[in-house]
Amino acid sequence: MARTVWDSSVGKKTVMAVSGLIMLLYLVVHMIGNLKIFFGAGEFNHYAHWLRTVGEPFMHYEWTLWLIRIVLVVAVIAHAVSAYQLSRRDIKARPSKYVHKKRRASYATRTMRWGGIILGLFIVWHILDLTTGTVHSGGFQEGHPYQNVVDTFSTWYGDTIYIVAMLALGLHVRHGFWSAAQTLGAGSRSRDRALKTIANVLALLLTAGFIAVPVGVMTGVVS
Repeated sequence: MARTVWDSSVGKKTVMAVSGLIMLLYLVVHMIGNLKIFFGAGEFNHYAHWLRTVGEPFMHYEWTLWLIRIVLVVAVIAHAVSAYQLSRRDIKARPSKYVHKKRRASYATRTMRWGGIILGLFIVWHILDLTTGTVHSGGFQEGHPYQNVVDTFSTWYGDTIYIVAMLALGLHVRHGFWSAAQTLGAGSRSRDRALKTIANVLALLLTAGFIAVPVGVMTGVVS
């Protein structure tokens, strides 16, 4: 049954919707946590340490964090694979161009694929920069996330990569949330306006919330 559901377009769209909502929930929590940086190094570093002790003593040190990471990795892979396969299926279904031009879709819709690629590459860079420290500038300091964040956003390329990725994220969320609602049966003619408003507000808040951190470092508010 699972294979039958996965092989169908509806099944793949459902996987995309559910995995997308899981990632969206994580992004909201992650953004709120990031904003703690404006309360100083002590507050931000304490929050980062708390993430590793969530669930203790029932959960061992970092077990909850690793569980969250595993769920996110599965969600990202499921989202990317289903998106790719749906895209390939769509191309095969119409190998030739339309005779009549279709009405232009929104900018977010037309850039969903490129936005997904940008975000995928950004996730890799973000992990190598602030989790493993492999590509970190200024000398990665284990256990000092505040200083590591300041180091990253003290470089022009760190700011550029992050801001471009967050703008792509905003467009992705704006279209993706509404699309997920339609796939999961929450959409209707009477709810469309409300769902689109929620999608726009979420996209705006996430984009502004994430970009606030590099802007704070660039302006000296965070130093």
